[in-house]
Amino acid sequence: LENLEAIGNSFRGVEQCFAIQAGRELRVIVRPEHITEDQATIMAREMAERIEKEMRYPGQIKVSIIRETRSVEYAK
Repeated sequence: LENLEAIGNSFRGVEQCFAIQAGRELRVIVRPEHITEDQATIMAREMAERIEKEMRYPGQIKVSIIRETRSVEYAK
């Protein structure tokens, strides 16, 4: 799990990275001001390729890139 998270954290723009479901999924939260939607798609493919090259695991590992923006205002 540590190796999986290390791969995710090695990419530019990554804020947090979590290996979940016993290492079957890697969820990566990126900084929306640094990563565009298109870059997030490319990043997911590149992470999956690195995982395939650098790790041994049974089955498959799902890579999810989460790019979220929020706008909050308060009425007084």
